[in-house]
Amino acid sequence: MNDLDLDYVLPLRWTDDAGLDELTAYLGRLTPFVRVIVVDGSPGELFDRHAHRWQGLVRHVRPAAGLGFANGKVAGVTTGLRLAAGDRVVIADDDVRYDLPALTAIHALLAGADLVRPQNYFDPLPWHARWDTARTLLNRSLGADYPGTFGIRRGFFLRMGGYDGDVLFENLELIRTVRAHGGRELCPPGLYVRRLPCDARRFWSQRVRQAYDDLAQPVRMAVFLAVLPAVALLRRPRLLLAGAALAVVMAETGRWRAGGRRVFPVSGSLLAPVWIMERAVCGWLALGSALTGGVPYAGGRIRRAAHSARALRRRVGLAGGAETGGLVRAVAERLGRRPAAPAQGDRRPARVDPLPVLGDEFEGPSEQQWTVLARRHRHHVAHAPPLPHRPR
Repeated sequence: MNDLDLDYVLPLRWTDDAGLDELTAYLGRLTPFVRVIVVDGSPGELFDRHAHRWQGLVRHVRPAAGLGFANGKVAGVTTGLRLAAGDRVVIADDDVRYDLPALTAIHALLAGADLVRPQNYFDPLPWHARWDTARTLLNRSLGADYPGTFGIRRGFFLRMGGYDGDVLFENLELIRTVRAHGGRELCPPGLYVRRLPCDARRFWSQRVRQAYDDLAQPVRMAVFLAVLPAVALLRRPRLLLAGAALAVVMAETGRWRAGGRRVFPVSGSLLAPVWIMERAVCGWLALGSALTGGVPYAGGRIRRAAHSARALRRRVGLAGGAETGGLVRAVAERLGRRPAAPAQGDRRPARVDPLPVLGDEFEGPSEQQWTVLARRHRHHVAHAPPLPHRPR
């Protein structure tokens, strides 16, 4: 029996069906445990094929009319949260693969939080997934990574009026919007959720676009922009080797955190200097894109990476404590106004302690927060087997 009162929202927009069989099998393993909503923005022929394959398996819908966001994923997330039956919802990209212990942990954590940010890891591990793992490990060493999945309270999401879909780094925009509204965010670093790697061609196509995300975190962007000039000025092999060694040590710190060695390969740490050089080069290319109208995305261009935490707090404050204000009110108007589910009515500060040295833009959990959660849910966050097959 399904004892998880949990909805699972999967925003989707495919241009081919290369992964249809694998995704269909995964959805079949999910549905005995959660209510699955696939919000499908794929072209007509693909949408019809998906509707045929998933008939009776999941709720399969198009994004709601009127959500003209530049970032189509936000339209999918917003549509799915409007349709969810319960208050506890998992949002997951089409390459995320949950197991039952992770779903159970998300469900439990949402009892005391408005947003839960788990940790993705790649499996299998082709060379480019190991390369990208270096990014994950460096993020973990400084605070928390940015996954392709969240747990969120539907009532809180609707009460805050959704989030802006005209930005590139939509995950950071969601995190900051929840915090600006006083939401409670939990970032357990030991809650591991598997992610399938993309192919090498797509990996290369995403390099500049991912670097563009750093424009929403000015301190981070400045560090990467300084790497190439520093390398050119130093010209001393010993200093360069020392810098590379420091990058490896930082990545290893992230790999050892919360039992990460179970899911992260040591090659991810060894590739940290390579990833930093890649981001340093792509950072300059991303800056060039920003100065020439924005980064290409889905046939158009997106100029803004994400709104600053300060700007979002100011907009919420200007609303005088009302449900929405300014930018957030404009987003709320696109939701079509369905009555919100009951939500927490207080305006408690978000339980996230930024590291002062990185300034206001740093996104990371408090040490007390992840330590308590890792201890409390240790039996949920191990590298568990995939969801069992259940007869339908």
